Amino acid sequence: MKVYRKRIADDILKRKLEGKGAVLIEGPKWCGKTTTAEQVAASILYMDDPEKKEQNITMSELNPKRLLRGETPRLIDEWQLAPKLWDAIRFEVDHRGELGQFVLTGSAVPPDTKEITHSGTGRFTWLTMRPMSLFESGESTGEVSLKALFSQPEEIDGESKLTFDQLAFLVCRGGWPQAVGMQDEIALDQAIDYYDAVVHADINRVDNVQKNPERIKRLMRSYARNQGSQIPNTVIAQDIAANDESSMDAETVASYLNALRKIFVVEDMPAWNPNLCSKTAIRSSDTRYYIDPSIAAAALGIGPQDLVSDLKTFGFLFETMCVRDLRIFADALNGEVYHYRDKEGLECDAVVHLRNGSYGLVEIKLGGDRLIEEGAVNLKTLGGKIDTDKMKKPSFLMVLTGTGDYAYRRQDDVYVVPLGCLRN
Repeated sequence: MKVYRKRIADDILKRKLEGKGAVLIEGPKWCGKTTTAEQVAASILYMDDPEKKEQNITMSELNPKRLLRGETPRLIDEWQLAPKLWDAIRFEVDHRGELGQFVLTGSAVPPDTKEITHSGTGRFTWLTMRPMSLFESGESTGEVSLKALFSQPEEIDGESKLTFDQLAFLVCRGGWPQAVGMQDEIALDQAIDYYDAVVHADINRVDNVQKNPERIKRLMRSYARNQGSQIPNTVIAQDIAANDESSMDAETVASYLNALRKIFVVEDMPAWNPNLCSKTAIRSSDTRYYIDPSIAAAALGIGPQDLVSDLKTFGFLFETMCVRDLRIFADALNGEVYHYRDKEGLECDAVVHLRNGSYGLVEIKLGGDRLIEEGAVNLKTLGGKIDTDKMKKPSFLMVLTGTGDYAYRRQDDVYVVPLGCLRN
């Protein structure tokens, strides 16, 4: 029997069930949505059960209320197979007048919204799940808490057990629950299989339009090459034309990326707009990221040894892994993750901003004293630009690293923390 690995989303789901009648869990395929929902469910309806699928769909048309009977919270898995269930659940939530009634999970492919009348506002709440962070998969020791950093502890203490080669492997394996615990090539195959499913099937199911797999591959390769940047669709189109035999126009790039967004393959990061003492113009473009670094590795056709031999690419994909983990941790703290870049060239890779107005500035560096120093200088420069009369000062400045054994606080109060010892 497979042992369930605790997810950070577990506690978030329980909290959301206490505040709303129904919770919709979203996220990419294979990230563990159904398994997590099963942990709290008192009764379960599997809409895609091969023996009952057709009758379930028929019943959703004739008498949807019948499908909603059962102990609560009731899990409706693959609910998008019967979009009319949405309105039926909203009606039940209204009339039962009780919280924590339903949990909905399903594939990342959106349902046919033409069959949905109501938005669900006030009755539903949403929870986004992502592949596992290193803490959830057991590769981070979790000795340094992001939550604790917001309390500004005088000292931090943590040690990462990850070697350079292990870090490269984890980037390529990704946080897919099925891959965790598997060995070597078998583990790496899981991300490749995910990528193949996206290319050949999943992206087409978004709008039921058959797309050319080779064009999808070219787009995903280009997107992988431009991880962590703010380039527009026109530049991605130019990059495809420069690196491949055929081309795509910017409009096609936009439509394909929108489809990938809907199935949670890509998750762009919005810009942060703080109050500054200076009149510096802030760039507002989103930063491009895959939801998991393993998708980028699969799109580029590279493995751990390729990353070890190409530190520039390794650095880009390591940044994607850090962003994934920071997003997961921020969700648990009622926070969001942003990036900062101004027209003077000053950047900050990640800003963890909490609902209460507290925030921390994070620079991501694969490792090395020179890069850590560069990151610390950037953080202090940005921190000095913030108008603390109009907003809070940063709760912390942190350089998040891949290499390096220990977490510590520098004399200038900048924290240096290996990803291999960070948690929420």
